[in-house]
Amino acid sequence: MLTLSKILVFKPTYGIRIVAKKKKITSPGVDPEYLKKQKEALVRKHRQVIYLNDSELAAINLYCERFRVGTKAVLYREAIMEKILSELDDNHPTLF
Repeated sequence: MLTLSKILVFKPTYGIRIVAKKKKITSPGVDPEYLKKQKEALVRKHRQVIYLNDSELAAINLYCERFRVGTKAVLYREAIMEKILSELDDNHPTLF
């Protein structure tokens, strides 16, 4: 005699999942020549040197310690460019 327990056999998977592979959608993308030009444009090749007095250097060192700044070049570059861009924005040419 067949019983329901003999017909339906339960096999637990213990967390194993079978996942269908997703089809990878390929797009035409960005022109590699354009990416190469963009990368070349961002290369820093112009060197600038600044001199600081003792109190300026002490203030910068204290700031770097307090706020865990790893590279001072990034700090200098961001501070200088922020100042320059804000000045240019404030002093834009007027028509009259």
